Parts: sequence; structure tokens; C-alpha cells
Amino acid sequence: MLNKNVSLKKKLKDGKVTIGSWITLGHPGIAEIMALAGFDWVVVDMEHSVMSIDTAGDLIRIIDLCGTAPMVRLTSNHPDQIKRVMDAGAHGIVVPMVNSADDAMRAVAAVRYAPEGSRGVGLARAQGYGVDFKEYFEWQKHSSVVIVQIEHRDALDNLDAILTVPGVDGFIIGPYDLSCSMGIPGQFEHPDLIAALDKILAAGKRLGVPSGLHIVEPDAPRLAQSIQQGYCFIAYSVDIRLLDVGVRQGIQCFKEQIK
Repeated sequence: MLNKNVSLKKKLKDGKVTIGSWITLGHPGIAEIMALAGFDWVVVDMEHSVMSIDTAGDLIRIIDLCGTAPMVRLTSNHPDQIKRVMDAGAHGIVVPMVNSADDAMRAVAAVRYAPEGSRGVGLARAQGYGVDFKEYFEWQKHSSVVIVQIEHRDALDNLDAILTVPGVDGFIIGPYDLSCSMGIPGQFEHPDLIAALDKILAAGKRLGVPSGLHIVEPDAPRLAQSIQQGYCFIAYSVDIRLLDVGVRQGIQCFKEQIK
């Protein structure tokens, strides 16, 4: 049964800064550790992982029961997958490659039931297995979250149209894909990419839409800087980078001590 005591939507509406992270390893222990770490939300990443819908459903349940908002980054903007992860109890979705208002509208419609949307009705974990469908029906209208990813140069010309689609609760920038689409892959200090990031952030501020950024490396000073810049939906790294960096730093410290 979905945990309705956790409201990411309200935090976003109130303009609060929220910090989350990304899970690509489909292990329940990883999900529990991340969900208990103090994040406001944790994204189960189905786009860049090999996890199945069954595994994603288990991770959603664990994160939710830990009192953290479970989100799912989809493999694509497809209504069937959106329906299934929402039925599993996801509090919302992160939609990749949203480049137009039509892309955003499709995602919102797939999250909502008629008459606001097109999502089919089923009785699964989110609906209390049939016990509290009416409560869930109200919840999905007022508390489900849709975050669009701005991660391609094509989206830069459509920012206002995308971000003003009713039901879009915020956006998050995908810096790697954006840089690749601009022909400057991974060059995060390139003036053109910095200008693009500034343009996207300015649009979010002007339109009053929560602005998000994925800080892929576990860099605490960069996290603080992003808050100062005005980002308020911030993904702090990803499980594999947190693990890798932590291990390498520990080994490096050990090697320096035995030289």
C-alpha cells in the first residue's frame, strides 16, 4: 500500500530544496541504504540499468516503506511502462528526452486517470490491492509527480512550452546527454554548455518551475554550489559512483600510509 504520508509534490510546490539520488544496482540492500540515508527521494533508474520491472517494483516498495519518495526514471516516454511503475507504487516519474510540449503532455496523461489523463485503472500495490482505490484516485490527482528531463539541444528552443504544460512538476538537466547533443561530450566547463545550463535554469526561475540538476560525481562542494545557483531538485550522484569513489578513496589513503 503506497505511503501517502510522504509528499514530494508539496515540497516542490512550496519551493523547498530537495536532494535525492539514483539507483542502478537492483539490490534491495542498496535501495534500503539509500532510502535511509536522508534523501528526500530516490530514483530507481530503469533507463541505464538492466533491472526488470519485477526488481524495480521491489525497490519501489523498499524505498517507500523507508519513508522516502520512490521515483522511477523510465526507459522511454511510454504509457505502458508509466502505468506499471505507478501501479507498483512509484510516487512519480522522471521522463527522459523530453524535447517538446507534446512529449511532456504524453507523460502527464500517462500518469493521470481519466478525465485528466489516459492511464488505465488496475488494482495493485498503489491502490492498496483494491482496498483504497478511491483514496489513491485522489492522491494521483494531487500528489503524483512528473519530472521532465532536459537533455538535448532540441529542448532548448522549446523550454517555455515544455515547462508550462499543466502537470509538469519540475525538470532535471541531463548534463551528459545534453553535452553530447551539442557536440561537446562530457566537456562540462565548455562555454556553450555553461550557457545552455544558464538558459535552462533561467527559464525555470522565470516560470516558477522547480529546477533540477544531476551532479553525477559525489562532489559535496558542487552540491552546495548548485543550491546557491537556485537549483532545488538535485540528484546527488548515483549508487555506482558513490561506491566506486568511496572504495578508491579508502584504498588510496591506505596506500599512502604504507609507502
